[in-house]
Amino acid sequence: MQNTALTETHIALGAKMVPFAGFNMPVSYEGVNTEHETVRNNVGVFDVSHMGEFLITGPMALDLIQKVTSNDASKLGNGKAQYSCLPNDKGGIVDDLIVYKIADEKYLLVVNASNIQKDWDWISSHNSMGATMRDLSSEYSLLAIQGPKAAAAMQSLTSVDLETMKFYTFEVADFAGIENVIISSTGYTGSGGFEIYCKNSEVKQIWDNVFEAGADYGIKPVGLAARDTLRLEMGYCLYGNDIDDTTSPIEAGLGWVTKFSKDFVHAEALAKQKEHGAERKLVGFELEERGIPRQGYDIVDGNGKTIGVVTSGTMSPSLGKGIGLGYVPSVLAEPGSKINIQVRKNAIPATVVKLPFYKN
Repeated sequence: MQNTALTETHIALGAKMVPFAGFNMPVSYEGVNTEHETVRNNVGVFDVSHMGEFLITGPMALDLIQKVTSNDASKLGNGKAQYSCLPNDKGGIVDDLIVYKIADEKYLLVVNASNIQKDWDWISSHNSMGATMRDLSSEYSLLAIQGPKAAAAMQSLTSVDLETMKFYTFEVADFAGIENVIISSTGYTGSGGFEIYCKNSEVKQIWDNVFEAGADYGIKPVGLAARDTLRLEMGYCLYGNDIDDTTSPIEAGLGWVTKFSKDFVHAEALAKQKEHGAERKLVGFELEERGIPRQGYDIVDGNGKTIGVVTSGTMSPSLGKGIGLGYVPSVLAEPGSKINIQVRKNAIPATVVKLPFYKN
């Protein structure tokens, strides 16, 4: 079990620690609902230092990224970030990731913790063009400072004008007394905020300064449980639940980051699937009656026949009802379609809805 540079800090704060993706991580401090509401209304801080970071540099860096990712990284200017995925050669997804263009011939790829080695091996296997690759995952920490008050709470810590930063842009600048920190206007919560990339030796100073600066804004530490409910309310995919090696980007609703204006791994087959239509699609649904959908629960039709499976589900803290994601036949993917979720012995009626569930 690996620790982050802040593990002892979380334990001292009374966090409930759990194994996650090979790391000892805080799942909650005060409870998922309280922490969820903190991010929706004020500002909360996640330690997500378990995530992986790969630095891709050199004259062939873009060529490699274009080959292995589905989105078109040639559209990125310096200081811009892009959500993308790594298609495999069987129609599924190796991982989803964010691509940062730091400078010409210099890119940072941020990948999921559970897939660091798998992604490294996959990208390396396609590096016939000779791009320079460095795995920085064990050297860097990542804090997600999320919520509508994040910019105001953090402004005293940096010379960057946080309020004017556009979504999916970043700056390499001063933060909390540390130089050359990546301040990224990104997140996984749908409530705004920033992600801060720094060296492991710097993160405790940054953490302490962040909580001092945010004291008047109701800042609190937030664990992975609330991170999951927040992302689910937005309909954001979680690798291993909603997308994996068997789900295609087209099925998963990631056609918007799958650009056929370039060649990439398995592009031709995915283009055909997009043209002809996928047989199943990932949808969001809301329960019409009391109940909590959970990952692995069957989705059934009116006759009790299994037609799909729940990939993520929870009781939404913001909406007060059961919500979830799951794969259903494409004919039932339109908002308003009626399905049923098998919750133990009961088939609970549900309605397919347009994502996100939470609209702020």
